[in-house]
Amino acid sequence: MTIKQTLNSVCVWIDSTALSQAIQNAPWVVPTVQTVHILAIAALMASMLMINLRLAGVVGRDQPLARVSGRFSPVIWWMLPLLLISGIFLIIGEPARALKNNIFQIKMLLVISAIFVTWFATSPLKKSPAHWDSRAGLATLVALISVSLWVAIIFAGRWIAYF
Repeated sequence: MTIKQTLNSVCVWIDSTALSQAIQNAPWVVPTVQTVHILAIAALMASMLMINLRLAGVVGRDQPLARVSGRFSPVIWWMLPLLLISGIFLIIGEPARALKNNIFQIKMLLVISAIFVTWFATSPLKKSPAHWDSRAGLATLVALISVSLWVAIIFAGRWIAYF
C-alpha cells in the first residue's frame, strides 16, 4: 500500500467517526473552532513579534531581553497546545482537506521549524539572561528566521483553502 493510499484510508476512517460527523453536522462548530484558532494565532504572533523585535534590537533596548522573553514566552507556549487542539478539531471535521493537502504538510514542517527556532531563541535566557548580548548579529538572524517562519505559517494556513 502506498503512502497516498494509506493517507486516503486514514482520511476515510477519520471522516466516518462519530466526532467527525458531529463536527460536520453542527453548523456552529467549525466557525467557533476557527475563531479560537485565529485568536490563538494572533496572541502567539503578537508575543513572538515582541520577543523577536527585542532580540533583533529594533525596539525595547532599555528592557532586558530576558524580561521581555519572560513576559511573552508563556503566551507562546500556552497558545501552541490550544492551536494543536483546535487544529486537530478542524482536521477531524475535514480530514481530506488538510491531511492530503501539500500546503498543509508544508505548514506542519514550518510549525516544527518555528517551534525549534523559538525554543532556540528563548531557552538560553533562563540560564544566562545576557546570552544574546554579545551575539547581536546572530540574534538578529535568529529573529528574522523566526518571524519569517511564523509569517509563512500564517500564509500556508490561508493557502490550504485554495490548493
